[in-house]
Amino acid sequence: MHNTSKDILVSVVVPCRNEAKYIEICINSIISNKLSDQIEVLIADGESNDGSKEIITELAKTNSNIRLINNPQRLTPFGLNIGIENARGKYIMIASSHSAFQQDYIPTLLKELQELDADGIGGIMETKILNSNKTSEAIRIVLTHPFGVGNSYFRIGIKQPLKVDTVPFGLYKKSFFDDVGLYNTKLIRNHDIELSKRALALGKKIFLTPSTSCTYYARETFSKLAKNNFKNGFWNFKTIYITKKLSSISLRHFVPFLFIMSLIIPIILGLIWSKFFILLSCLSLLLYTIFILFTALKIDKNKTSFFKIICAFAVLHFSYGSGSVIGMFSFINLFKK
Repeated sequence: MHNTSKDILVSVVVPCRNEAKYIEICINSIISNKLSDQIEVLIADGESNDGSKEIITELAKTNSNIRLINNPQRLTPFGLNIGIENARGKYIMIASSHSAFQQDYIPTLLKELQELDADGIGGIMETKILNSNKTSEAIRIVLTHPFGVGNSYFRIGIKQPLKVDTVPFGLYKKSFFDDVGLYNTKLIRNHDIELSKRALALGKKIFLTPSTSCTYYARETFSKLAKNNFKNGFWNFKTIYITKKLSSISLRHFVPFLFIMSLIIPIILGLIWSKFFILLSCLSLLLYTIFILFTALKIDKNKTSFFKIICAFAVLHFSYGSGSVIGMFSFINLFKK
């Protein structure tokens, strides 16, 4: 039976491009939610060529509430906006092709959205991997550790509902997007937190709840982790330039940048003036190494190794930080134009 717009309570928007490895897991978890007959799944596909569209089409044959929408621009913020514009539900939830959800995820968010009088709400994000090995397990660990992700509460967990600056896969009243607007399509990265910051500036309330959780499937190799986080770091300064607001992102996004600069600036000063400055760079690296060693010693290494955890932390921090440094120079060049 094909549900009418009156039957749809929640529209789940999933941007997708070449995610054949993950998209079926994501969709099945959504339609397995307890309100499945009142949920539609809108997959905004960015012209995938890896079989993703075929997988989605097959799933849609058995469930009319799965809808495949073309995203000719291919990029995530465009896909999100296309999904939101086509949504028929009273509420809109944002998902990722790499995400999966507990059966009570959507019902719990709906309930607590009302109880907390929130405009948006999301659950704790559990980081997992599909293929377990020492490298992927180390990556999973550092992406849930405060030394790896700072005060990202949705990653490290909370004990009671908390007002936050952003949630990963949140549920929102449809009117939220009428008031705040859609995702900024100029932002290939950071479009999610920029939207949240825009909402907070308008007095909207976004909550994180520990009552339910979702799953995010992380990259499983150091090279993929580095590539993804380099891009994330690169877009920090560009986000500020595009939005003209320093508040578009959070302070925690600049910590790896400051660390990398603590290595680079003393070396430059040492080459220009005194070699003494190079010692400051060495000191910064030494303190980082000591801290990372002690942190790794305290972590349960049952499925991975001490060496792999050290590598995962280093790859995460150096790739993100160096991406921010390169992004800074790009930012400076944009101002010169």
